[in-house]
Amino acid sequence: MAVSMAAAAGRLRRAIRRSPLWKGPSRRPLSSEPPAAQARAVRDAFLNFFRDRHGHRLVPSASVRPRGDPSLLFVNAGMNQFKPIFLGTVNPRSEMAAFRRVANSQKCVRAGGRHSDLEDVGRDLSHHTFFEMLGNWAFGGEYFKEEACSMAWELLTQVYGIPEDRLWVSYFGGDPKAGLDPDLESRDIWLNLGVRDSHVLSFGPEENFWEMGDTGPCGPCTEIHYDLAGRVGAPQLVELWNLVFIQHNREADGSLQPLPQRHVDTGMGLERLVAVLQGTRSTYDTDLFSPLLKAIHQGCGAPPYLGRVGAADEGRTDMAYRVVADHIRTLSVCIADGVYPGMSGAPLVLRRILRRAVRFSTEVLRAPPGFLGSLVPVVVETLGDVYPELQKNSAQIAHLVSEDEAAFLASLQRGRRIIDRTLRRLGPSELFPAEVAWSLSLAGNLGLPLDLLELMLEEKGVQLDSAGLARLAQEEAQHRSQQSEPVQKQGLQLNVHALGELQRQGVPPTDDSPKYNYSLRPSGSYEFSACEAQVLQLYTEDGTAVASVGKGQRCGLLLDKTNFYAEQGGQASDRGYLVRVGQEDVLFPVAQAQVCGGFILHEAVAPEGLKVGDQVQLHVDEAWRLGCMEKHTATHLLSWALRQTLGPHTEQRGSHLSPERLRFDVATQAPLTPEQLREVEGTVQDAVGQDEPVYMEDVALARTAHVPGLRSLDEVYPDPVRVVSVGVPVARALDPASQAALRTSVELCCGTHLLRTGAVGDLVIVGERQLTKGTTRLLAVTGEQAQQAREVGQSLAQEVEAATERLSRGSQDVAAAQRLSKDVGRLTDAVDTAVMPQWQRRELQATLKALQRRANTAIRKLELGQAAQKTQELLQRHSQGPLIVDTVAAESLSVLVKVVRQLCERAPGTSVLLLSPQPLGHVLCACQVAQSATPAFTAEAWALAVCSPMGGKAWGSRVVAQGTGTTADLGAALSIARAYALDQL
Repeated sequence: MAVSMAAAAGRLRRAIRRSPLWKGPSRRPLSSEPPAAQARAVRDAFLNFFRDRHGHRLVPSASVRPRGDPSLLFVNAGMNQFKPIFLGTVNPRSEMAAFRRVANSQKCVRAGGRHSDLEDVGRDLSHHTFFEMLGNWAFGGEYFKEEACSMAWELLTQVYGIPEDRLWVSYFGGDPKAGLDPDLESRDIWLNLGVRDSHVLSFGPEENFWEMGDTGPCGPCTEIHYDLAGRVGAPQLVELWNLVFIQHNREADGSLQPLPQRHVDTGMGLERLVAVLQGTRSTYDTDLFSPLLKAIHQGCGAPPYLGRVGAADEGRTDMAYRVVADHIRTLSVCIADGVYPGMSGAPLVLRRILRRAVRFSTEVLRAPPGFLGSLVPVVVETLGDVYPELQKNSAQIAHLVSEDEAAFLASLQRGRRIIDRTLRRLGPSELFPAEVAWSLSLAGNLGLPLDLLELMLEEKGVQLDSAGLARLAQEEAQHRSQQSEPVQKQGLQLNVHALGELQRQGVPPTDDSPKYNYSLRPSGSYEFSACEAQVLQLYTEDGTAVASVGKGQRCGLLLDKTNFYAEQGGQASDRGYLVRVGQEDVLFPVAQAQVCGGFILHEAVAPEGLKVGDQVQLHVDEAWRLGCMEKHTATHLLSWALRQTLGPHTEQRGSHLSPERLRFDVATQAPLTPEQLREVEGTVQDAVGQDEPVYMEDVALARTAHVPGLRSLDEVYPDPVRVVSVGVPVARALDPASQAALRTSVELCCGTHLLRTGAVGDLVIVGERQLTKGTTRLLAVTGEQAQQAREVGQSLAQEVEAATERLSRGSQDVAAAQRLSKDVGRLTDAVDTAVMPQWQRRELQATLKALQRRANTAIRKLELGQAAQKTQELLQRHSQGPLIVDTVAAESLSVLVKVVRQLCERAPGTSVLLLSPQPLGHVLCACQVAQSATPAFTAEAWALAVCSPMGGKAWGSRVVAQGTGTTADLGAALSIARAYALDQL
């Protein structure tokens, strides 16, 4: 028994460390039990079980675009959206703060980053980049191990009907190094539920201890596995469900500390569960994928899918089926959630996925152009009823996929030619050059994913120079780090222990309602009220709670109330100062305020001692605050104007504002035209000119749920939530019958705003660029900055108009034409970098581009005329012969080259070298060797022989060359030129 248990443990360990490559004839059912169930019914059964039998609240899937979590490229687990609860930072006024037991089906993408299955997709029968994770959660100790295990066992065995003897479980066996005991509680729970003793196995932290990251909440987990073998031979185990018991926190020093509150976090992959219930060894043989595989077969005429892997999959046809089916699901879900193929971060990963799919569909399956886009409706049909955003955005998804597919096919054809040409030059055992691979890759010119390059080379039996590629990647990373903006220093933070201690002590969240205590004086200026508060807690820079701080110490202050706006919702934090009541002459500068779990932490430097219990008075920096208010109201007006210009379905993708400028990201099908940019500015100016009142009111979140036109973002809003309405009282704006939110700006927003729009003064969009395909970033300034931008734009427009007039008059000599060309170039640089209206910049750039072409054409014409005159003079001086070596006055190397060329055309068979003296002893050189000259006589060598003694350089080809140097003895240079040529001839 011990031997068989050890063998089973070994098999289970291998299964846990890496999901097995489900090999064999994938279409052979595992058994006649349990009966097949459609994926939709399996998903519904899970959600209904937890809602109806165990009182869980069903919450929608979060977007696969992480909400405010820079550590993730994509949402890759069901727990991602609940991280604020685990970390203790959830807003106590938000709907999420009330969550106790919840369940959902979460869209997940594992591609790129720490958890990536991209390279494995297609090679086996189980890996996916997109999958659905079924999960249930219990927060704050609502329930723990016994209930979680009991619910899981009940669902699997009673609802889904999986035979108990097909299920195995693992639990945490302890970690002596970390001082963690075995999780015997979980073991005993499983045994009491009736799991066979031989099916309950323990493992160490690698398999059965879950961690969110290098730091943060963590805990032991117990996993449920399914035996594919079905009592026939040795067990073949595949993980079904992971139940995590979050009870520790991994500190920065690596130690583990108990969490103030315990949580349950479970996750079960829908695709794998459906495969088990439908009796197949492959997730691709389930009804989640069969419609796609059928559509692929019908659309490209490839042989039918047979579920083969490895060597049995001749031509990698079945691998291509799996890659295309998986990737089009991922692309559809990501684009529906606002992640578009692009050049960095998650968009870059999505671009790799799309291009990998294109390559397999066209090269392996021989699909026609535009094929991938035709699969989008199949994905929508399969998943659209659960995730309605797929139905809403189906046309845009298909358009983006088809557009990028066409662009990549062109790059792929060119890349294939470059690879073939390179391979012809390689020796039998040579590695494929890293430099060529780099130029073909996403980091280089053609945008081919490196894994595709490796596959293409692997198919030709050639290895890539991976070491050289790694070196190039490191050099590129170093270059980017040098070019990137410095990372802003993170402010003081309250960790999960500090937040837990505050909650344990019953400290209420900070009352920050005084931040809205400001009014408009009759003069039009704003009056900001001071706020008196009490110091509840002080923190050192490392987050340690202290009773007092000394002189010069940087510290965090927690007060019972504040009038400071803490950075959130895209608005920069307030800054200002505080004083102790009764000691108003000592200012404590406050650099910023941050919100942590409903508590506002003020970062300050203490000029004198400060202690818990002190009464203080807070004063915001009024100019800074007013600048933020101005930009925030302008942001709302800009959002409204974009919807008016681009259409009511235009969506905001993010924003950030400070007193200096505002940034606004918007979903767009194409870059905005100059006319659209100008129209947007005009719409904002109209609202500003009307000086409309701005209404703000806190209302119940439920009242905002079904208001046509009301703008909200993918954020967790508090309840009650603040509504900001321009020109229309909030009560009327929220009345669905009024349709007011369709005619003006009405948004959910906790920011600080102007009380009338007139104080915005003006708004100018001064920058615009595409972040990714489908997302445009706008930069704008307001007030006096906007006026200055308009003045700069007008001044530059006048200069461009003057340059146009000069060009129309024409130039009589090359020097004047070249001066005009340089002026046009200088103007182009000025227009490119000036803070000016973007619509005007785009118009002037187009005008200057045309002017530059006309100026260059004029220069060429003048140079050709000048060259013809000098050519005639030289022909008169030199009788016919095999060689002309002389000096000629020329204003540029371009003119000199033209003279040489015309001489050779007029005197075929003659080799020509001309020198042109310039100011300060500089010399220009140009030469051309006759085609009839000996092969050893090359223009480049001739120019080098002349320019090197002058301390200069030369460049060119066998036939033509040019160079420069410096000499006071032009005659000696001519002698060298003649002697070299006669020696060669």
